[in-house]
Amino acid sequence: MKTPSKTSARAKAPAKAPRGFPTLTLETVLIQSCGGLVCGVDEAGRGPWAGPVSAGAVILNADDLPDGIDDSKALTHARRETLEIEIKARAVAWGVGFASVEEIAELNILHATGLAMCRAIEAMSVQPVAALVDGNYRFKLPCEVQPVVGGDGLSLSIAAASILAKTARDRLMVALDAEYPGYGFAGHKGYNAPVHQEALRTLGPSPAHRRSWAPIRALLEGA
Repeated sequence: MKTPSKTSARAKAPAKAPRGFPTLTLETVLIQSCGGLVCGVDEAGRGPWAGPVSAGAVILNADDLPDGIDDSKALTHARRETLEIEIKARAVAWGVGFASVEEIAELNILHATGLAMCRAIEAMSVQPVAALVDGNYRFKLPCEVQPVVGGDGLSLSIAAASILAKTARDRLMVALDAEYPGYGFAGHKGYNAPVHQEALRTLGPSPAHRRSWAPIRALLEGA
């Protein structure tokens, strides 16, 4: 009996489905149920050791959508910056909000994220009646909230918000790099990285570091 070759066995394996792109389907359904404008909301910077957490909120114009809106993590730095300009120019409304390192320590990161999201919505020139929010947590926001797990890959509005949150926070981390040189904030944006760990061992934490975070607290306690 002839044994199937490895090549033929591989050929019979099912092809992996390509990742889909976000659409306005969720927005359309929510608009029909709530009877008003719907924004997408997403955050950036919940995990880093330094810097604020940011949030973006966007009400897209379905008749004037920038091409290529996607989850910010799936885009290059240059593409995010280009899309940021287009989103701000063509959206019905948009807003960006931050919660500081001090607010993260006082409130915890979850509630500080909710605060940044509130500020992003409140900064919009037009207020939505409902928000699609990335994740599974129902934050208390100035409008009705519908959490969407994996929302930045499903909803165009959430994806647009993720781009605004990411680009705004990245610029702030570049500014913090100039204010507190030696930590490499402009490169790693406050996340855990070998160069960041070495700088912390050498320089100790800066005022931009989240001193309530376990790795930073351990350094302070060992000082």
